[in-house]
Amino acid sequence: QVQLVESGGGLVQAGGSLRLSCAASGRTRLNYRMGWFRQAPGKEREFVAAISRSGGITNYADSVKGRFTISRDNAKNTVHLAMSSLKPEDTAVYYCAAGISGSFDYWGQGTQVIVSS
Repeated sequence: QVQLVESGGGLVQAGGSLRLSCAASGRTRLNYRMGWFRQAPGKEREFVAAISRSGGITNYADSVKGRFTISRDNAKNTVHLAMSSLKPEDTAVYYCAAGISGSFDYWGQGTQVIVSS
């Protein structure tokens, strides 16, 4: 099993930046494909970004491409999501997820991000 804990959320003005972190524990000897998802009030959870086990391949939702950057430090068992040029529509609970392939099997509790106008 893998336990995931997100941190770094908070309030930020539109146009500002935030850096989210996800700390993994448990079965971390084997690296997992990691991802970030978000869910705004009244909306379905949506994919934001993913990174391969080695960190060499990344994927982003069109809505955040060019503004968000996902990265990982396997030695520290952490994954990050650097967010810039934030918009009010980025307001959501952001979830860290881990998986081997296809789908994500483990999820964090989420961290709130609020972007004000």
